[in-house]
Amino acid sequence: MLVAGTTSDAGKSVVTAGICRWLARKGLRVAPFKAQNMSLNSFVTRDGAEIGRAQAMQAAAAGVEPSALMNPVLLKPGGESTSQVVLLGRPVGELSARGYHLERRERLLGTVTECLTELRRTHDAVICEGAGSPTEINLRRGDLVNMGLARAASLPVLVVGDIDRGGVFASFFGTTALLAAEDQALLAGYLVNKFRGDLSLLEPGLRMLRSVTGRAFYGVLPHRRGLGIDEEDGLGLSLREHAREASTAPPYGREVLRVSVLRVPLMSNFTDVDALAAEPGVVLRFADRPEELADADLVVVPGTRGTVGALRRLRERGLDRELARRAAQGRPVLGICGGYQLLGEHIEDEVESRAGSVAGLGLLPVRVRFHREKTLARPVGTALGARVEGYEIHHGVAEVLGGQPLFEDFSGQPLDGCRVGPVRGTHWHGSLENDDYRRALLREVAAESGRSFAPAPDTDFGRLREEQLDRLGDLIEEHADTAALLRLIEDGPPKGLPFLPPGAPE
Repeated sequence: MLVAGTTSDAGKSVVTAGICRWLARKGLRVAPFKAQNMSLNSFVTRDGAEIGRAQAMQAAAAGVEPSALMNPVLLKPGGESTSQVVLLGRPVGELSARGYHLERRERLLGTVTECLTELRRTHDAVICEGAGSPTEINLRRGDLVNMGLARAASLPVLVVGDIDRGGVFASFFGTTALLAAEDQALLAGYLVNKFRGDLSLLEPGLRMLRSVTGRAFYGVLPHRRGLGIDEEDGLGLSLREHAREASTAPPYGREVLRVSVLRVPLMSNFTDVDALAAEPGVVLRFADRPEELADADLVVVPGTRGTVGALRRLRERGLDRELARRAAQGRPVLGICGGYQLLGEHIEDEVESRAGSVAGLGLLPVRVRFHREKTLARPVGTALGARVEGYEIHHGVAEVLGGQPLFEDFSGQPLDGCRVGPVRGTHWHGSLENDDYRRALLREVAAESGRSFAPAPDTDFGRLREEQLDRLGDLIEEHADTAALLRLIEDGPPKGLPFLPPGAPE
């Protein structure tokens, strides 16, 4: 089945994850699939392939190991008009939007359908997620993620609409009526997402739309806070009402710990800070002005797809001087991936920005040279007496000239990162999801900041993630027409669906 949406951010990723968790709890072997994802949040599989983090989380919802088959095409924006194309987990080049849409996508449809065929062969069900809207009529010719995929694989299509933003009935009708006849024959029906209020007031609209479209409604999902997963598509960062934006519980110690995360351009894998936000008493916010760092106990410089561009932005806004002032005062700073690189002394980049030699912020004795080959790894080591797992996604290779390593192997040899006083940097994403390490790091940060903060001894980030995924499964099980969804998955598109004019030309 393909889960499409009337718009971006309608809830496709959440619904896909919820259906995966619901089916997995029924004992089915289920896999998520997104033919093409545009995202700066990515993940590394155990065999070293890069895929979108949303598909990795959907795989977790399904209880299966993530694979490059689940996201064969990943686009990582490098600006307003270019993206790195990652095919089957490996980067294959940079393309403009026009070049990709007109040249590459038609040639990739075969690869995409082969991946879907393999997942269908090895699983009981595959829940596919579309991108944006299926009614991108300007891009329909080369489409491989919405109706192009649905038609190639004869998939029934469920369209999700976000009623919270308004206009959902018009969006459902317009989405259907602008599809070509063969595409309309695959659009089985609709799912309302983020509904607030009295369901009886919605019923007349549902009945009327059923009568004019000839298509069923598969459920009305209520609005729930904190149900988002790692779903970001595109260049922008939408600060949603997730745990990452507020303290979730009173502090375990006497004081809170304030964390400011710099909003750098082309921010990537900002999900790294989710584990910090899940800690009781940690107040986390995104910031892009020096005064917003003044009362922070920890400043996190996150990953970015444009290290040199991010460095330029920090200097334009005076954030470089504020970071240097913090370091001189012994106040903690943590750089992750691209954030680690710009904390160093020097950057040599003929790959990502092609800027050549650029001076870094000079807060760590590290020199970075960008290589065309991307590092994709799942390292394991130790830090602060704890076992730590992470994942690496970067072109920049760091030469550490001093300081102390942040992570070591089990024999005490340096693995990654650098620390000088309160300034720390690492290429490892996901390290903060390791509970023992995160607690030890927060204790050090609290001591360096003079805060009477103590991390809670029982915060289990992995368990919190599982509980979140269970809530998504509950949402589907309790509010969707699960019997009808099962029939759709088993039998395919309903027969005899009516055509809504005008349709789009083939």
